[in-house]
Amino acid sequence: MSTGLYRILWTAVAALSGAAVIAAEIPVKLSVEVGRPGHAVSPLLHGVFFEDINYAADGGLYAELVQNRSFEHADSFVAWGIVNRGGDGQVTIETSDALNSKNPHYARLTVRDPGKGFGLANYGFGGMPITAGEDYIISVRVRGTANSPLIASLEDETGRTLGTAKLEGIETRWKKLELLINASGPATDARLVVLATAPGRTDLDVISLFPKNTFKQRRNGLRADLAQKIADLKPAFMRFPGGCIVEGKDLANRYQWKDTIGDIAERRQNWNRWQDAIESRPAPQYYQTYGLGFFEYFQFIEDIGAEPLPIVNVGMSCQYQSKELAPLDKLDSYVQDALDLIEFANGPITSKWGARRTAMGHPASFNLKYIGIGNEQWGEEYFERYPVFAKAIRARYPDIHLVSGAGPGVDDKSWQLAWRKFSSGMPAHVVDEHYYRPPQWFLENANRYDPQYRNCPIEKTASPVGGSCPKVFAGEFAAHDTGDRKPSLRAAIAEAAFMTGLLRNSDHVVMSSYAPLLARAGATQWTPDLIWFDNTRVYGTASYYVQALYSHNRPDVVLPVKVEGAPVSMDLLPPRTVATYGAEPLPPFKPEFIPTLYAAAGQDKRARETVLFLANPFAEPRAVTIELRGAGAFAPQARAFVLTSGNPDDANSFESPSNVTPREERLALSSATFERTLAPYSFTVLRIPQQ
Repeated sequence: MSTGLYRILWTAVAALSGAAVIAAEIPVKLSVEVGRPGHAVSPLLHGVFFEDINYAADGGLYAELVQNRSFEHADSFVAWGIVNRGGDGQVTIETSDALNSKNPHYARLTVRDPGKGFGLANYGFGGMPITAGEDYIISVRVRGTANSPLIASLEDETGRTLGTAKLEGIETRWKKLELLINASGPATDARLVVLATAPGRTDLDVISLFPKNTFKQRRNGLRADLAQKIADLKPAFMRFPGGCIVEGKDLANRYQWKDTIGDIAERRQNWNRWQDAIESRPAPQYYQTYGLGFFEYFQFIEDIGAEPLPIVNVGMSCQYQSKELAPLDKLDSYVQDALDLIEFANGPITSKWGARRTAMGHPASFNLKYIGIGNEQWGEEYFERYPVFAKAIRARYPDIHLVSGAGPGVDDKSWQLAWRKFSSGMPAHVVDEHYYRPPQWFLENANRYDPQYRNCPIEKTASPVGGSCPKVFAGEFAAHDTGDRKPSLRAAIAEAAFMTGLLRNSDHVVMSSYAPLLARAGATQWTPDLIWFDNTRVYGTASYYVQALYSHNRPDVVLPVKVEGAPVSMDLLPPRTVATYGAEPLPPFKPEFIPTLYAAAGQDKRARETVLFLANPFAEPRAVTIELRGAGAFAPQARAFVLTSGNPDDANSFESPSNVTPREERLALSSATFERTLAPYSFTVLRIPQQ
């Protein structure tokens, strides 16, 4: 419905009543043209975006239980403690004759009298969770002069032993030792203890402890419950590894994928730029071991049936921090890294990087189709560098789709510059837009991609990479509700309303993902987040279930939808809050009215079902008359999935992980026209089978 028609309807209703009208008192009619299917829905419409923020990798998705396993943190003893059980010795950090140049630090035990054991304990990430009866893999690089084995044990917080193993066969040269420990009892705050039992010198490095039961039983794998929570979203793609860590605080700190493959003992550790990016939330010991590296990302994405979308550095560091630029005549190594990454993912086993992939256990191609050039860079500096990458990639890999960026904001000068570039011939297949905004912004912008508002209209501009002008990737979005950015029902329903526009325009918006994905309780730099976890628990926010409902119910084609009912005046909405993220302040309001109901519809051809997506982000219920036009015969019973709660401020938590979760209902149908009342602050998905 056009803004003009909204205005006419609203004026007419107001004139009849002589007072402000509550939209809930106006009946809503929703008609779906089932017999007139429209464009296909992008199969990649709903995915996930992973960034190592909020301890999402080490201490999170990566199943390693030992923190600072290689003593490479700035404080080499972080998470470590000395254990002395009646002995005499010392522990030092050494660098002479190290394991390798990428891992220069190690711990040396110099034991004069072992007593009942002298050595080290690692306390993990706030304690190690241990499950009774489970096997744990301990591995260590070790050399020494002592003639007795090391004793490795799991101990709970009281010192009770939960399992032990003897690390035997120590030599005077570096050697990897690995054993299983079976845990006899559970603990939530356990530690790994490694003790020398004889006098002498022992050098220790890359001390690792993994549960044997990782996701899909992968070695060097992922935490099973957290990985499953992501898999349960059924994402069509995964964008990784970031995010701002791709840029780095400076270029030396940028993410370099070649440091993240091969033996974990030979991966060069990096410090995480989120250590000090948020002044009020410092994390001085936040590091990236790169144990979760590009091979593990590709493998996980393959395991969950998604498409990989890696992001590479474009020769620019974070523009919110150092703003360091690689000179234009020094971009060769950056471009080569991008080309080599594609070869690592797709190259034959006879190629240099295809051979590296094969050596890690995956001779088959990972079938990479998309690559992102830069994270959310902006300005002329970006558009001087981006074409260098685009030209090189298109020349060698013409089938790879290029994902460009439009900056961190929308509708600001940087965003406008980006779209002017794409409209005038800058090569890109997909343009990545980011929106971290208050809930009201999402309500105002649900129609932002309707044909009359699209940037670079298809009928006016042809893309130099072939076909139509660049598509859109809603690559990072989240509704920031109130000052504390609480992951509330209100925020989730605003996102659901916005996503009706993404689905309706999925010929143009071909990908979308909420961000950030993961947050470790007590160690966050950014909120809100989709999934929260601690050492033993995981829960999804209300926004998680919005994403799941869209992903699980994605139709094959869009069906035309018409909503008839008085619009809501902007004056009836809460005051707009100040923007907290982006290069410039939010622009002035554009719409004067917003719809009384947000809706999209499609057809699931395989299931032979019509699927309706209905978001009511208001405080009043909506009594909706739904008419399925040209539908033919329908089965007498449909399914409804409803996400709502008693209060828009409701949210999930560790104590109440199901406080805001969808419920399934059965809906009896007697005809193609039926009534449905939508609860306040609710998102409903209806699946109506055709006979």
